[in-house]
Amino acid sequence: MTLALDTSACSQGARRITKALILAAGEGRRLRPLTLERPKPMLPVAGLPALEHTIRWLRHHGITQVAINLWHRPEAVTGYLGDGSALGVAVSYSIERALLGTAGGAKRMGGGLREPFAVVYGDVLTDLDLGALMGFHLSRPAGPHLSMCLYRVPNPTECGIVELDETARVTRFVEKPAKGEVFSNLANSGILVMDPEVLDGVPAGEPFDFGGDLFPALLDQGIPMYGWPLPATAYLIDFGLPDKYARVQHEWPTAAARKYLPVSK
Repeated sequence: MTLALDTSACSQGARRITKALILAAGEGRRLRPLTLERPKPMLPVAGLPALEHTIRWLRHHGITQVAINLWHRPEAVTGYLGDGSALGVAVSYSIERALLGTAGGAKRMGGGLREPFAVVYGDVLTDLDLGALMGFHLSRPAGPHLSMCLYRVPNPTECGIVELDETARVTRFVEKPAKGEVFSNLANSGILVMDPEVLDGVPAGEPFDFGGDLFPALLDQGIPMYGWPLPATAYLIDFGLPDKYARVQHEWPTAAARKYLPVSK
């Protein structure tokens, strides 16, 4: 696949990032029966839906416009969040008739954006300094590029792992490598910042994933991706498995993420 990028609109001069996409369309099969009546990001953590924690964290870091893609039980999200004003943000929704994958969902939501934006997987909870990640992205050389937060994992065969050069540029990416193909324990965390032009080559209305499709295509075309390793003091968990969902119930209330509550408007 060849990615056709329109570099004329590349907006590296923007110094503030105020828009984010939350990927929340998945069915959450591995957490059934908890997800039979609601999507995974609406599962409660410390008394609030995980999705609300994510939005509060985004708002704390200057995000004021949030788009959320939905497929499974969308009314559970739209009925709870409404227009987002109660949390100090403007929320819009992209309800998919068929699952479009991570990159396909981002394309449907972010295809009209003209400035850098953040992308957050809906089953990730974190207290990382998003402002630092956004600043890292804006400090990279001009031209369309993508920055991903990376974290160290004990199970590289279940993740998308990367290799970085001395400039923090991604030189290699493999989604869920076989045991004999593991070369790193640095993995995509599901927190990204990107220029909108990066999505130009994603086919509209078709299933397309970041790890399985877009990241390899960007590497093949020489379009820069950069990695920002998660600081040791930051908390991040993908709660998409039963054991991790049980873990987050104990860890989140005392995690440093509590520092962003409540949201100030």
